[in-house]
Amino acid sequence: MGDFWGRSVRVVAGAAVLALALAACQRSAAEKPKAAAPPAPAAPAVQQKPDAAAVWRKWGLKPMVPAPAPPADKPLKLPKKGPAKVFESVPTKDRVVFVTLDDGQEKDLRFVEMMNDLKVPVTMFLTKDDVQDDYGYFTPLQALGNRIQDHTVTHPVLPALDLEGQKQEICGDRDALTEQYGTAPTLLRPPFGRWNSLTQEAARECGISGIVMWRASMQIHDFQYDDPKKELHPGDILLAHFRGPEQLKGETMTRMFADLLKQIEKRGFAVGRLEDYISVQ
Repeated sequence: MGDFWGRSVRVVAGAAVLALALAACQRSAAEKPKAAAPPAPAAPAVQQKPDAAAVWRKWGLKPMVPAPAPPADKPLKLPKKGPAKVFESVPTKDRVVFVTLDDGQEKDLRFVEMMNDLKVPVTMFLTKDDVQDDYGYFTPLQALGNRIQDHTVTHPVLPALDLEGQKQEICGDRDALTEQYGTAPTLLRPPFGRWNSLTQEAARECGISGIVMWRASMQIHDFQYDDPKKELHPGDILLAHFRGPEQLKGETMTRMFADLLKQIEKRGFAVGRLEDYISVQ
């Protein structure tokens, strides 16, 4: 009996110790701090569009009136056959003018930045001899939707040449520009604004449908106008050049172009894309 009761006590005591140990483990687990939850992923940054007015202020300008939507029925119709048509304006009632840039001597990188910022459409009439040292300069300007058109190889007085000589100048420029920029010119700006009937014939044989003149030309800070009242009219074609300080009496091309836009803006006009108003029929 003594051994029996001794064993019983020991069994009971062991069970009590085991129960106490289990209870302690449970309290320890309950009291153990929980691992912190991982932080929630940060919300993606919201891309802020640049203030349009600030972009224009960067160049010392006020925002211009947006150009109207291009007309579905193009008002200037050029013939597919016969002499290339000569024109200096587009028949439209829209308060819109068209900016053209000639030659290609000046290759100001700040001007490319300006055009990327402002998205003002221009038509570029490039001379092979002026651009062949850096064809790539004009590629980002073309990428903005600006067309590259013909301005001859060497910038001669075209009427001083015979038909074959004019064709060599016009077709030679067309071929070089087509190879470099992937699209064939369809318009010609005759150097010095000089042309004759042979120019019209040579242009047609080189795939040119229109010979583009102008109603006002940008000098340094203002236009030289055909209109004695010094006014712009809906559909006027405006002439400027790729020129720098040497030709602009120390001014940069960006300053000249900013002044050009100021003159247009204060007269309440927008700048349209010339090719958007032209069709060949």
